[in-house]
Amino acid sequence: MSVLSVLSGPALVMAPMTKGGNLPYRRLCQAFGATVTMSEMAVVRSLQQRRRAEFALIQRAPDERCFGVQLAGRSPDELRWGAALVAERGADFVDLNLGCPIDEFTRRGLGSALLRQPRRIERLVAAMKEGAGTLPVTVKIRLGWNEDERNAVDVARAAEAGGADALTVHGRTRSARYRYQADWVAIGEVAQAVRIPVVGNGDILFPEDIERSRAIAGVQAVMIARGALIKPWIFAEALGRPVDDSAEGRLAIYREYVRLGREHFGDDERGYTRFRPFLVWHLGLWCRHVPRAEDGSYVPMQERAVFDNPRSPLEALLARPEPEVHGWIADRLLAGDELRAEDLPADIVPEAPADPRDRRAPAETPAAG
Repeated sequence: MSVLSVLSGPALVMAPMTKGGNLPYRRLCQAFGATVTMSEMAVVRSLQQRRRAEFALIQRAPDERCFGVQLAGRSPDELRWGAALVAERGADFVDLNLGCPIDEFTRRGLGSALLRQPRRIERLVAAMKEGAGTLPVTVKIRLGWNEDERNAVDVARAAEAGGADALTVHGRTRSARYRYQADWVAIGEVAQAVRIPVVGNGDILFPEDIERSRAIAGVQAVMIARGALIKPWIFAEALGRPVDDSAEGRLAIYREYVRLGREHFGDDERGYTRFRPFLVWHLGLWCRHVPRAEDGSYVPMQERAVFDNPRSPLEALLARPEPEVHGWIADRLLAGDELRAEDLPADIVPEAPADPRDRRAPAETPAAG
């Protein structure tokens, strides 16, 4: 089945995310049911300079079933070259990043900085189509540069005119970054304005979020970013598969990520050194998971989650937000040791704040698009 057929249906797409979209984590999300996985954003200029670290971002796992590479670039020539490279390396599609809001990239004219130039976007997409050959070209956008410049429909039409085969719309402007609720009504307006498949993205953490968002926007395929970082099993939940999200169940999931990470980075001292920062980083997002209440209710993505009733000491430990605790947990997981709350050294970090809201505001996640 082609990627366009997949994106025209109820696909569950794992978003391209800086650091979070590392190869072992993509494999974990695919195991839980992600239909499509995507690389971290790769800057074409860095690929042209043959930087090994940039090439590592676009490496495909042998078992990734439907895999796309996301590129960031600002000129037709470099994006034509980049698309040809991706086609040569065997991805299923190539994606143009027009959504990254991070200053480091927008100052260089990359990502969402291009949203202000729809005509240029048409030329960039056309160049990618030339370089990609038969490989599908997709584009990821936001609603606009800021609330006064919401031009997602114009951008979408420009991308379609350039030959884009599908489009993903994140339901916020660049200035909103990851604040405020995603606007799925606006995503639906874009979907109505073009003929190509549109994938919706924003604030998906539970299956009900998917159902509601699909109903509002009239789209089938959804892309999951922060939700997948907080709980990689969101894909299984969306497919109706039972998941043990108890502390013990989640710990087993985290140990599986460690296994995949060792398999990729190496099970030696060098591999440990390379993989540990990823594990610590992920623990900083996993700690934000708040289980459903007994009545089945849950805290939406953009609300401050008060998790003051952990069901066990282990669950309380996994909810700790301090980096020092995450480092200690990571070392235990990497060593294969048992993880028990009572083993946490008393002097490793001060006691957590009395009010969890002091440290559970939705942190900005460095998602590429």
